[in-house]
Amino acid sequence: MRVSTPLPPGAHSSGRTSIDVPALRTAADLPSGVDLGSAATAEDLHRLRDEFTRFLMKYKFGMDEVETKVSILRQEFTHLHDYNPIEHVTSRLKSPESILGKIERKGIDPSFEAIREGINDIAGVRIVCSFVSDVYRIWDALTRQTDLGVIDVRDYIATPKPNGYKSLHAIVEVPVFLSDGPVPVRVEVQIRTIAMDFWASLEHKIYYKYDRRVPDELLNDLGRAAKTAASLDATMERLHDEVSTPDSPVDTRSRDATRIVPDERVVRRLRDVQRRRERPRDDGEARH
Repeated sequence: MRVSTPLPPGAHSSGRTSIDVPALRTAADLPSGVDLGSAATAEDLHRLRDEFTRFLMKYKFGMDEVETKVSILRQEFTHLHDYNPIEHVTSRLKSPESILGKIERKGIDPSFEAIREGINDIAGVRIVCSFVSDVYRIWDALTRQTDLGVIDVRDYIATPKPNGYKSLHAIVEVPVFLSDGPVPVRVEVQIRTIAMDFWASLEHKIYYKYDRRVPDELLNDLGRAAKTAASLDATMERLHDEVSTPDSPVDTRSRDATRIVPDERVVRRLRDVQRRRERPRDDGEARH
């Protein structure tokens, strides 16, 4: 069974997000530790599958909530500020198979409540920014929103991992409003620069290719590449600061901007209307 739901308008992702629910037909298909006894009928399995679907859909909706928040910030920066610090946004939802594998590796009780408490990265949103300062700028903008709670923050930019990995990681909690009321849902948020993202993507491919048994020579090369990426971040941000000016024009080239940002003709017309409305009031005040 697959439940496919398109992303909300303005959200950015690699494509449509789907929830794949395993076809549970026999007791052998159940998560380890789940015991339906001798009454593991098709009806029991169908009920468990529906519960698993509802469980995952809450995380899909929580992910959508965070993506919508980021999309709103992105459009605000595009239309009202001197530049947009968000380069791109992606999201992912763990598959049921991945969740089951993780609870087995971590020894988590297979109940949905235990999974909810023991696994915080079922839903994830990654925000890639232009510069290091933008990472903290976006994080501050998100955490000022009163309906977003912060569960945990790990700043691997200030304190990189031993292998050179850098990124800001956080577990946030957002309310998802269902037909029977709001449900708090945890979502992992990663914010990093383009250089950090490129390095992390390469590191992931290398570890996957060598099944995590990476030769020392490659590990040393990765370490040097991490330092190069950090140097590039610092240099590019310095150059950006040198050429930026407080009154830089707003970018109105995007298709959305043509519908939102009024052109000069409309602005002048609005100003004329405002002046005509102000004039009688000023005249009346002068007579008194």
